Amino acid sequence: MKKLIILAIFSLSLLSTPQLAAEVNLTETLKAGKEIAQNICSGCHGVSGKAESGGNSGAVPNIYAQERDYLKIKLKNYKSAKLQHPQMTMIAQMLSNEDIENVSEWYSRIKVKVFDPEIELSEPN
Repeated sequence: MKKLIILAIFSLSLLSTPQLAAEVNLTETLKAGKEIAQNICSGCHGVSGKAESGGNSGAVPNIYAQERDYLKIKLKNYKSAKLQHPQMTMIAQMLSNEDIENVSEWYSRIKVKVFDPEIELSEPN
């Protein structure tokens, strides 16, 4: 009986290990993505993905809350010069594929706050 309990505990620990590893990897991915956002992207897009120059213009779009795969595809297309933009092509060519994965994960995790204007109007100031 004691051996069965030990075997069961050991088996359960093996099942949780991949999940823990995935959580650690995600944390590292997000840390690396934030660092890239701070050091490379923030001048135009901001660390939060809200464009510093007003955003959503043809020149500097807001990129927060975009799908990770969408961001990856865009960056890879700039990197290969399939998409042309003087600054973005140059910047994307400086990024490794891992950098692209990390920064895309970072910006895709930023969520948009939505508010109901009716609630705003009904709350006393």
